[in-house]
Amino acid sequence: MPRRERNKFVKRGEHIEILIEDYAFGGKGIGRIRSEEGEFVVFVPNTLPGQLVKAQVKKTSKRYAECKLLEVVKHADTEVEMPYQSIPGAPYIKLPLELQHQYKKESTLELFKRIGKVSDIEEKFDEFIASPGAFHYRNKMEYGFSAIRYDHELKTDVDEFALGFKKRGTWWCGENLDKDSGLFDKEVEDHLKTIRAFCEESGLAPWHAPRKEGFFRFLVVRKSYHTNQLLFNLVTTSPDIPKFDFDGFTQLFKELFGERLAGILHTINDETGDRTLATTGSSRLLYGEEKIIEELLGLRFEISMKSFFQTNPAAAERLYEKVVSYALERKDTIDGKIVMDLFCGTGTIGQIVASRSTDAQIIGVDIVASAIEDAKKNANRNQINGVQFFAADVGKFLNEHPEYQGKIETIILDPARAGIAPKTLRKVIRLGAERMVYVSCNPATQARDTEQLIEAGYTLKKISLVDQFPHTAHIETIALFEK
Repeated sequence: MPRRERNKFVKRGEHIEILIEDYAFGGKGIGRIRSEEGEFVVFVPNTLPGQLVKAQVKKTSKRYAECKLLEVVKHADTEVEMPYQSIPGAPYIKLPLELQHQYKKESTLELFKRIGKVSDIEEKFDEFIASPGAFHYRNKMEYGFSAIRYDHELKTDVDEFALGFKKRGTWWCGENLDKDSGLFDKEVEDHLKTIRAFCEESGLAPWHAPRKEGFFRFLVVRKSYHTNQLLFNLVTTSPDIPKFDFDGFTQLFKELFGERLAGILHTINDETGDRTLATTGSSRLLYGEEKIIEELLGLRFEISMKSFFQTNPAAAERLYEKVVSYALERKDTIDGKIVMDLFCGTGTIGQIVASRSTDAQIIGVDIVASAIEDAKKNANRNQINGVQFFAADVGKFLNEHPEYQGKIETIILDPARAGIAPKTLRKVIRLGAERMVYVSCNPATQARDTEQLIEAGYTLKKISLVDQFPHTAHIETIALFEK
């Protein structure tokens, strides 16, 4: 086999400094190295045109390299100052929203041209839906403890107690969050240093990632925008539990948050994996309630620490309104017909469609049994009739229920980031639905699936974009297909 020709510009592992010139889908900034050898393309995630950045080469080929961002050396002229502490989870917070929207729209539509083979995608474009709140929009945040803290003044890591987020590009090193990041709840984040001080004074160790040891691991917070209440979960290992003052910890939270405090849980996680919920761990309630109540479009939902729920409820309402408007655009395909809500999660979309239709039969299917249990409870709580939920693999469920063949007019699809497996999508196509409303948190896989749907006789009629996560590269898409 002939040896693959290597590029003559960069080597794997090399640290480079490069000017970002363009923006590609998914938040990848594009830099270029030019010489008499030619032009070489460098992709650096979470960067913007006009930034000068330091990056590490992770993967190379003859014509391009994929890099990891280490540091923004010089900001772009388009960026503005913000009163928030900079965190890795909001790489574009200094970029004005109109420019964020422009980059997201242009790069996403280009994706459908290139991968989905939709040459007239601009004509199909319906609407760009902005998040109603650009700041403090998240209803959940996970803060990590670390025994190694990055010191920005010394520009090195030090052996100190930290509570906040991992330093960009590292898995072993944390950074303290000392004030509001602009993404979550200001009161919580402004108090985080007080919580850190209490934990540090206990004398117990934070998690040391390289050694895989320590007591404190995570502090997870969920917030209800409906009630403004907060639910906390302290995640620790088990050996030093008798040494920690849980009563004092609870009292501190009562003093800091007062009536906003809905409950505090303590979860044990002795696994070495970097997850807040361990498969073998146990949880106990230290104070208050285990759940909070959220409301979307007039429907109420109980949310626990384990529940999946939209991270930006206000934007989720806009997303669901658009999904329902596409689904109900032709009443002849809904009223008196079967509507399948596939990959339905906790059944939010199906319940909203059922509440807006007089006699549609909604069938919700998802492989996660706990999500389906939540869906059933929520439907009962909201007194939604005409909806059934099944815990099953979507592909197998369609095989096991041939009675729906030819009776389904509309299918709503909301798969995970990986999209729909080609084999499963073929089974969905064989159901013969006249219309499909496809919701995606990963337009790249949706664009891939679009090509298969077009080959099967469907036409992409409309597509809308929803900015659920301002200041990040993420964008959600809603596409309407008709035969």
